[in-house]
Amino acid sequence: MRIFVIIVFLGILASLGSAYVYLMKDKGGTNRTVNALTVRIGLSVALFLFLLLANQLGWIESTGYRPGQ
Repeated sequence: MRIFVIIVFLGILASLGSAYVYLMKDKGGTNRTVNALTVRIGLSVALFLFLLLANQLGWIESTGYRPGQ
C-alpha cells in the first residue's frame, strides 16, 4: 500500500514538473501545460478517493485524532 501511494505521489510531482517545463518552454502557445495539470488533478483526486476506499475497506487504519475520546 505504501509503495503504491509513493508511486502515485511521484507521478503527481512529475506531472507538476512537466507542466512547469511546458509553461517555460511553450510560453502559452500550446495546451501541454493545461494537459499536464489536468493529469495532476486527476491523479490527486484518484489518490484521495483510493485512500478513502482503502480506509473504508480496512486495508489501512487511520490514526490520530478521534472525536469524542
